[in-house]
Amino acid sequence: MTHLFNDPDTFMEDALVGFCDAFSRYVLQVPGGVVRRAATPAGKVAVVVGGGSGHYPAFCGVVGDGFADGAVVGNIFTSPSTEDAYNVGRAAQNGGGLLFITGNYAGDVMNFDLAQQRLIADGIPTRNLYVTDDVASAPISELRKRRGIAGDFVVFKVAGAAADRGADLAEVERLASKANDRTRTMGVGLDGCTMPGAADKLFHVPPGRMGVGLGIHGEPGIAEADLLSAHDLGLLLLERVLAEEPADSTKRVGVILNGLGATKYEELFVVWRTVAAELAQRGYTVVDPEVGELVTSLDMAGISLTLVYLDDELEEYWTAPADTPAYRKGAVDRRDAPTRDLSGLAAAHDDVSEGSAASRVAAGVAVAALTAIDARMRAEEEELARIDAVAGDGDHGRGMVRGVHFALEAARSTAGAGGGVRSVLDAAGEAWAGKAGGTSGVLWGRALQAFGDRLGDDAEQYRAADVVAGLRAFLDSMLTLGKAHVGDKTMLDALAPFVDRLDEEVTAGRPLAEAWGEAAQLAVQAAAATAALSPKVGRARPLAERSVGTPDAGATSLAMCAVEVGTVLAQRKVSQGSGQE
Repeated sequence: MTHLFNDPDTFMEDALVGFCDAFSRYVLQVPGGVVRRAATPAGKVAVVVGGGSGHYPAFCGVVGDGFADGAVVGNIFTSPSTEDAYNVGRAAQNGGGLLFITGNYAGDVMNFDLAQQRLIADGIPTRNLYVTDDVASAPISELRKRRGIAGDFVVFKVAGAAADRGADLAEVERLASKANDRTRTMGVGLDGCTMPGAADKLFHVPPGRMGVGLGIHGEPGIAEADLLSAHDLGLLLLERVLAEEPADSTKRVGVILNGLGATKYEELFVVWRTVAAELAQRGYTVVDPEVGELVTSLDMAGISLTLVYLDDELEEYWTAPADTPAYRKGAVDRRDAPTRDLSGLAAAHDDVSEGSAASRVAAGVAVAALTAIDARMRAEEEELARIDAVAGDGDHGRGMVRGVHFALEAARSTAGAGGGVRSVLDAAGEAWAGKAGGTSGVLWGRALQAFGDRLGDDAEQYRAADVVAGLRAFLDSMLTLGKAHVGDKTMLDALAPFVDRLDEEVTAGRPLAEAWGEAAQLAVQAAAATAALSPKVGRARPLAERSVGTPDAGATSLAMCAVEVGTVLAQRKVSQGSGQE
């Protein structure tokens, strides 16, 4: 269990403040994460790592000399937001360019790619690399679909060492990509982990069994098998990572035997005895092995084995000195460097422009809708988490609660300042994406902004057709940004039929409130029907068979939101052509 917390909703923020105080000689807190206390030398490449919390010492624990220049810190098991990645990247860089590195997950890819675009627009050369070391998550023929787990540590280490030795951005990226290409990981789970404030684990492993091929976000394994002895488990893990040995292998390997949070070091040492002996017997030379907790999953019981197939240049960076809060190797040649100046990082806030009378009325409807959605998401948080945990990481309920909460706060503030519906939805979307992070956070945030952009702040009247057009923009935003399709078992499976039905009913002349109510019921049915689908994208994809029989959490929450908005519209008796739609 995760026993110690103040408020589960602020667990990550509270932990980050404590971490930064405990290791203040290494790091400074910035909006979205941490950076090295010492200023990045002018012209040096900045390596910024990141991802959700719950994996300590990844990610903030490896910020320091010879390793990362900064870490973007998301909520537990949730991708950091675009804003977080942008802020940390901007704080860490100093003219030499920036390399973001994180695991290959949909939310991370989406948010870090958007942050990259913003930084490039600011004139900061930025490259992104997504780690794909998990051999269980996809076959080698689909290598780019693999997720990043404990192999993250290898890629971070190589990139950070190369950057500290003066390599330019292209060279740091090349070396990090090479390390990723030559790194393989396989893991097993012995029991699930518990989110702060939760009454039970995200999943349970039956006695005498183990989950094979687990991730690091509280997901169960790809399959189950009988629990093996430490000796036989070591052989199983080793066989899986050795099966993809490159043709030009030097037989020199860096190795990580990683504990996931609740497996004791003594247990790891017992397994390591087998792994080390077997590698030696097969003719491999182990270089600087690491046995311990490097990439965890809260209090999950389990282990993973990572091999990086070294050549001369990778070995140089794998063995290079480092000094960080959670990882130290060799002696770092410290140079006197000034403390980083963060005075220029304050965010600018635009004043709210007053909207037209009709737009301010529509803004009031938007605030009322978000208020209703906020109450519904809080009531359904545990159920959404339960659905999501069947084949995912169980964070969808908390992510929706967090996103809607901050969206509502921003919407109320903007509406109170006289903002129209575009301004209100833009502020809500920015807050949702910026505070919730993850895949759903950025999708909902950008989609709300697209909806608002279509409506504008200056109209003299809003008709039902304008609302439909706004929802089309909402849907198009999700299609473009998420790159998923109807049938992939995502929120699109509820959203697309909802928008289509609403369009049909409004075109036929039905009042908006009635049309919305009927379309929302169709969304509920469509969300329930996703139980029969197999996921093709996202974290649930590696556990596709387990997902069948359970509806998609994103589709379910979207349908709930549609129902709540319909109730608000019905209560306000908004009719077509009234000017208040």
